[in-house]
Amino acid sequence: MRLAFWRDEHMVRNALKVAGEPGLVLDVACGAGRFWPVLAEHANRVILAADPSPDMLEHALTHHGGALLQRVKTFPSSAFTIGLSANAVDCICCLQLFRHVSASEHRLALLREFHRVSRDTVIVSVQIEGRFKIGQAPQRSLADKANLEAEFRQAGFNVLWYQDFLPGFALTRVYVLRKTG
Repeated sequence: MRLAFWRDEHMVRNALKVAGEPGLVLDVACGAGRFWPVLAEHANRVILAADPSPDMLEHALTHHGGALLQRVKTFPSSAFTIGLSANAVDCICCLQLFRHVSASEHRLALLREFHRVSRDTVIVSVQIEGRFKIGQAPQRSLADKANLEAEFRQAGFNVLWYQDFLPGFALTRVYVLRKTG
């Protein structure tokens, strides 16, 4: 489990570099703030964190240390209707929710909202169909890479970069998207 956590953090660090080390980041559906320490590694970065559950936000605030919390501003908000104005942040990170959204229309709704709120880039973690099937079939349908990337384009993004958790095997992939036009 520690190795998986380390690999997730490493992929997020790489994605932030590709995104240009954004200064104002929104962590959407942040949960307990799992990635806040990684997001805070850049000294000048300001972190906004949204989750639909006020209880989860409260838990996140008690889970992290004071120095980190000085850099994070939390607010309750749905990922589908983010309580910020258009072009409010440099980058949106959606590292937990997006991978669990199996319906194309729901992914597109999220992507369109991310396009509205981000000035520049979006980082999403997804579950895609792998080439190798290990163990049992997944409990839910996974996104096809071609369809997923078509959804990114349809929502107004170009793929800047992606990285697989374990190339060729693992189903988790992190994408960095940039707004077009």
